[in-house]
Amino acid sequence: MTTNTTHRQQQVFTPDYLSLCKSSREREQSESLAATDNWAHVDKAKVHADWDTLYKEIAPLIASGAMADAPEVQALVARHHAIISRFYEPSREGYIGMGLFYQEDTSMRECHNSYHSQLADYMRDAICVFAVARL
Repeated sequence: MTTNTTHRQQQVFTPDYLSLCKSSREREQSESLAATDNWAHVDKAKVHADWDTLYKEIAPLIASGAMADAPEVQALVARHHAIISRFYEPSREGYIGMGLFYQEDTSMRECHNSYHSQLADYMRDAICVFAVARL
């Protein structure tokens, strides 16, 4: 996988690194679930409402052709990261793993793509850009 970190520079992720990212997400989520009584501290209805709002803001950007590294997209991904951080603070690799999960897991792909047919792939790319630059 290649994501645009800038229009001139690209970040290439090896299969081994992507595997590390996937396992990091799984481990971090499992540890967090165990430590927090299945995320009892999180207002899940509020989180889902916030994701709904966020994805409805991202979908038109995809339709307009905005790149995953565009400042307005990255500002929305920062909000996504803040929502995720209500559950636990993901590492760089764990957050990249989340983007991969959105793309690869059938139910997550269907959920995201219900907002826009390319949202799962777009979120994967935008999350990778964000993680490399900010985590």
